Parts: sequence; C-alpha cells; structure tokens
Amino acid sequence: MTKKQKAEIVQSTLERLYPAPPIPLKHKDPFTLLISVLLSAQTTDAMVNRVTPALFAVADTPKKMMHLSPEQIREFIKACGLAPQKSKAIKELSRILMEKHHGDVPANFDDLEALPGVGHKTASVVMAQAFGVPAFPVDTHIHRLAYRWGLSNGKNVLQTEKDLKALFPKDKWNQLHLQIIYFGREHCPARNHVAETCPLCSKIGVKSRLGQNSKKT
Repeated sequence: MTKKQKAEIVQSTLERLYPAPPIPLKHKDPFTLLISVLLSAQTTDAMVNRVTPALFAVADTPKKMMHLSPEQIREFIKACGLAPQKSKAIKELSRILMEKHHGDVPANFDDLEALPGVGHKTASVVMAQAFGVPAFPVDTHIHRLAYRWGLSNGKNVLQTEKDLKALFPKDKWNQLHLQIIYFGREHCPARNHVAETCPLCSKIGVKSRLGQNSKKT
C-alpha cells in the first residue's frame, strides 16, 4: 500500500469518526488561544483548561497581562510544566504585542515565531485555529502517529509536517490536525496499543510490536 493510499484511508476514517472536531483548548480570541497553546507545552490540554480561567479572569488582554509580574503569572500557571519560563515569556510577549502590534496577535508566522516562547508548532496552531490559515501543526503525538501509519519516516517534526502537507489536501490540514490528536488519545496510544483492533491501524496494515510500543511508534 502506498503512502497516498494510506493517507486516503486515514482521512476517510477520521472524517467518519470526528466530522467536526472541537478545539480542545478553551479560549475566546487569538490572544487567549496563544497563551493557552504556549502553556500546553510539557503538560496536558486538560491542565491548561484548569488553570487559564483564573488567569484570564485577571488578565485576558496583552495590556492587562503585561502589568502582571512574572511571579504573579506563575502563581496562576504553576501546575503546568516549565511555569517559570512560561510566565516570563507570557509577560514579555504581551509587552511586545502592545508595543509592536497595537495589542493584536499578528496573523503571520514570522511575527508570531519572533515572540518569546512561541515556536513553529505554537504559531501553526494559532494561524490555523485563530485565523483559519491552512497549517499542519505537528506535536509529538501527530509525529508519532504519522510514523506508525507509515506516512513519514519519523526523522523530525518538521519533516513530518512537510510529508503530511504533501499527502493531504490543503483545505483539510487544520481539521486533520485536530482529528489525529483526538484519534490518538482515544484509539492509538503510544503504549499497549493493539494495532489489529485499532479502527485505523488495522486497515492500513500496521502490526503490533510487542515490547516496542514505547519506541518510536
């Protein structure tokens, strides 16, 4: 089976299972989404959704956020991983948004990736989910599944992004990003995965590798 044939099966299966996948991070605008995505590194979406309501009740705009100290921000987000670094990045990026972008989140990759704490994956999520720009954000879960499904060689996340963009229609990228995340959580975990009973792996010939589920799967 070719990569293209596998991709077609992946797309049709995910569209059937998740026809309208919701954005997992709670937010109300591009700024609160940006902060939520930044916080999601090294922690779960569920944890981010637990800590952000209290933070956003105090500071839900760049202007309000820049007036908080890193220590104050850290108190709100301390349950998330890397809280000290994230709190400094949030304060600084809020200042930059006010001083360079009139308080708006820029709708382009270059300006987003120039912000503290914002890498390509975070920028891709914001571009896709806040502005509707076709992107294919690749986190560790999507990277893992693309390798498991034989859609990419697993070399690095940038190569995986390139490979997935080449295999799927551009107008489906944003939706597929979410669909793959939900599918991985529900049906295709990294460990103790039985490929033969997986609603997708069983269709594209993935075999269970006992004792190796934690390795590059």
